[in-house]
Amino acid sequence: MGFSAIPPRFDQTVLLQSLNLWTSSHADAAIMHVSVPWAALLSGIPAPQEVAGNELGLANYYRAKQLMLVVTIDVTNGLDRSAEDPTLDSAGRSITDTAIQRMYREYVVAFDSIVHPDYLGLAAETNLIRLAAPDSVYQAVVAMTNAAATAVNARGGAPPLFVSVQVEVVWGRLLGGAYAGIAQDLSDFPFVDAIGLSSYPYLGGFAVPESIPLDYYARVVAGTGLPSLVVEGGWSSVSIGAFTSSPALQARYLDRQTLLLDSAQSIGLFQLTFTDLDLSAFPPGVAPFAHLGVVDSALGPKPALATWDSILARPLAP
Repeated sequence: MGFSAIPPRFDQTVLLQSLNLWTSSHADAAIMHVSVPWAALLSGIPAPQEVAGNELGLANYYRAKQLMLVVTIDVTNGLDRSAEDPTLDSAGRSITDTAIQRMYREYVVAFDSIVHPDYLGLAAETNLIRLAAPDSVYQAVVAMTNAAATAVNARGGAPPLFVSVQVEVVWGRLLGGAYAGIAQDLSDFPFVDAIGLSSYPYLGGFAVPESIPLDYYARVVAGTGLPSLVVEGGWSSVSIGAFTSSPALQARYLDRQTLLLDSAQSIGLFQLTFTDLDLSAFPPGVAPFAHLGVVDSALGPKPALATWDSILARPLAP
């Protein structure tokens, strides 16, 4: 269980305070959800140099804290799955370009060989990309992740590989429709050793946590023989539009999520944000995800923190 290093605002002191708080007593693992550093790669910086000069430092910090490290490399726009990465798009480039796919593959291999994550995700929310983005973009994701998986596995000693799927899309709750399953994802990404789950049930129409089916995760991975881990998600502690919430409701969600994780025999639970976000420091698209933290933007505890810690204190059953 753990979080990522996303701070409540872009202040080095606050970032370090947040990191020290959650890594010291509220986690036994960490996640890095990394956008491909297209600006550096397009400028000609070799992927090994970029990884050694940037991502390795944070990874070493986590290792020094004796935290297991899970990594997701995101290849499209995390706030808008119909679009490509904003940096790549602003440069007039696309992952449909084989040269860009090669840069991604080189970055993945460098990340694996230098950082040595315990689990490595090669793409995020693949089913939502398939549903929302142009087919050419989705087919590029399929091609580049499969090529990267082949390259990583060829080195020997590869970590378990995964892609993540968006659970609300699987259940037909985000964009409408019937339960869809993940058969297409398993077919398109046959290299996976685990299934990453991305879940924001409050965006899928659930008014209260107790209405989430107990097999919400278990049905997704049933019959696959693959372990699952929640690699992003949460429940807002404030109301958003017609959705009504509170800090107490957020804590109840974590209680409910424990049952979902147990039902699926999941092996990990990660939230990308430990703290709430100061919206003055982030783009508007972040607003629906700004109050998922178990502490507020001033690092003050919310009711969800005690619930989170009670889950962390449980022994991990084999």
